[in-house]
Amino acid sequence: MDQQLKDAPGLAQMQHWTRVVGLAQQAILERSAELAEQALKFPGHEARPNLEKIARIQSETAERSMALWQAFLARAAESGEDGPKGAVAVDRDRRFADPSWRENPVFDLIRQMYLLASDYFMQLADSVDGLDVREKEKLRFATERFVEAASPANFLFTNPAALQRLIETKGESLLTGLEHMLADLDRGQLTHTDGSAFELGRNIATTPGKVVHETPLYQLIQYTPTTPQVFKTPLLIFPPWINRFYILDLNPEKSFVKWAVDQGLTVFMVSWKSADASMADFDLGDYMLKGQIDAIDVVRDLLDVPSVHTIGYCVAGTFLSATLALLAARGEDGKVASATFFTTQVDFTEAGDLALFVDDEQIALIESFAKDGYLDGRYLAATFNLLRGQDLIWNYVVNNYLLGKDYPQFDLLYWNGDTTNLPAKWHRAYLTQLYRDNRLVIPGGLEIDGTHIDLRKVRTPSYIQAGVEDHIAPPCSVWKLMDQFSGPRRFVLAGSGHIAGVVNPPAAGKYQYWTNETPQDDYASFRAAAQETKGSWWPDWMAWIVAQSDEQVEAEGARQPGEGKLPAIEDAPGRYVRQR
Repeated sequence: MDQQLKDAPGLAQMQHWTRVVGLAQQAILERSAELAEQALKFPGHEARPNLEKIARIQSETAERSMALWQAFLARAAESGEDGPKGAVAVDRDRRFADPSWRENPVFDLIRQMYLLASDYFMQLADSVDGLDVREKEKLRFATERFVEAASPANFLFTNPAALQRLIETKGESLLTGLEHMLADLDRGQLTHTDGSAFELGRNIATTPGKVVHETPLYQLIQYTPTTPQVFKTPLLIFPPWINRFYILDLNPEKSFVKWAVDQGLTVFMVSWKSADASMADFDLGDYMLKGQIDAIDVVRDLLDVPSVHTIGYCVAGTFLSATLALLAARGEDGKVASATFFTTQVDFTEAGDLALFVDDEQIALIESFAKDGYLDGRYLAATFNLLRGQDLIWNYVVNNYLLGKDYPQFDLLYWNGDTTNLPAKWHRAYLTQLYRDNRLVIPGGLEIDGTHIDLRKVRTPSYIQAGVEDHIAPPCSVWKLMDQFSGPRRFVLAGSGHIAGVVNPPAAGKYQYWTNETPQDDYASFRAAAQETKGSWWPDWMAWIVAQSDEQVEAEGARQPGEGKLPAIEDAPGRYVRQR
């Protein structure tokens, strides 16, 4: 069998496979015609297939299929028993990187027929008329996910690398893959990395500090200074409560926290509690009033300073913008010296693929997963993974299950799988009031603690960072913060996406960022005239922070964790980040 995978089949075998694939292609075409006919009869819906376009797509697909089969037979006649002749091109599609996908005529035909069918189904999805933009995007998204799942690389007996490994390991790879799959079924979550290789506080989330304040919603970590003097205005970071805070403190080389401390900033980090039944009544306002504003006041009081620099990452940035608007409405906006937003959206009209999950049916489905007033973070992780299904689902199905490989040791993947729970009440309000109804950008559209807020009233200096390849918070959507605030604003576009675009330490020398010192009316104009700088944007941000306030003080007294009016509760990273 080992040799059979490497050798080209004879002409008779290839003719047999041609017949098999031809019948499969015919079945696909016939089934698509049936679906088109059924769609025409679907009552009460404006969607209708464009039959003229479908006929053209089918005709072109049939022609391309015939060309593939003819090439397949011609290759058989030329190769004989000595295997295929000539150089074999390298496939840029990582799913088909194994040489057998091209060197073996049968697998080559399977690969090409799959790609042809994928293109066919995507064209069919685009051929449906009568749908609004959102429905069209949902149809295309669902079709893309189906096409990804149907790849022959995802199945043992149509993946030559998996078959070869099965032979080489005498079946051990199959048993190992089965163990991985059963373990994941027990966990209810796809495993990406070897979790036993990481321990919080030992080799991940290791920046020294103390928990100095604790509430039912969050713990406040103060990090130990590394410079004799520090800037007077401290930095308070709000990570998203959808994930663990230590994405900004993975290890000393990648840690934004450590880097900021080394620049002379007194850094505080909020570590949110993973929701449980005790948090069933937590709503939108709680994460602002009992979370962000409370933490701002605690830090101000501890260090006896009038204001703090703030950072909000993703959803925490969304709520930071609302917090700033609430403080402005109360005449308390002087509590925040500056606000930095990592990959943050406030206007959800161009929110990317996540916006496809906020219609009534999807929200009802999500609510059905809630238990005891909170939503299990594994469901949210599955949703985010689905947005990049090939990279975060099927790639690991192949490696973990089909090939039976050992799990890699990768801190970012460990963090990605370290899920947090959310209050169901908060999550529903977030999806409906912000994502679906877009009320945050409607002046007075959102009421917090009896106050109607207006983002246009925010005069706080703001640094707005976006990732050029971000699939969760598209840069064109992040730009919309520029259209809302009234104070000084700086927009920076970073290379890469939602995570790597943020976590990009200068020492790594990776990626680039774009700035534009001339005010622009929209994202497209900014992009067209932006100046590119190689490397990390972190130094640009630090220069901006210093420009806001450069006064320094001695790193003593309350600047040392636990030595001020708030005694240390425990060492960083604290208990809350360890709770599941």
